[in-house]
Amino acid sequence: MGNTASANELEERPIDFAVRVIKVAGKLPTTPVGKHIAGQILRSGTSAAPNYAEARAAESNADFVHKLKIALKELNETSVWLRMICRAELMATELFTSLIDENQQLCRILNASVKTAKKN
Repeated sequence: MGNTASANELEERPIDFAVRVIKVAGKLPTTPVGKHIAGQILRSGTSAAPNYAEARAAESNADFVHKLKIALKELNETSVWLRMICRAELMATELFTSLIDENQQLCRILNASVKTAKKN
């Protein structure tokens, strides 16, 4: 399950990502659409961090993989909500470029971790 120092550093990234998602949700319009998307993105965008933390405390390799996959599913869902916000022009797109990039990086990292854990 990896090097503790890098795992600790990695645990901070989804937390930072979640904080950025919280800020985005707070800036969405208070229209029915904005409120709906804010609720959805808050749920998915803030759940990867605690799911990753749970994976680190997994009781077995299978449990570790399962919890990482849940975190990955939530990040994938968040990616879709972020793209919807951009396409619907609910916020300025430039606010999202780095957030979408971080989402993709986290997905790649967790995907690689799942593959490595499955091999072990």
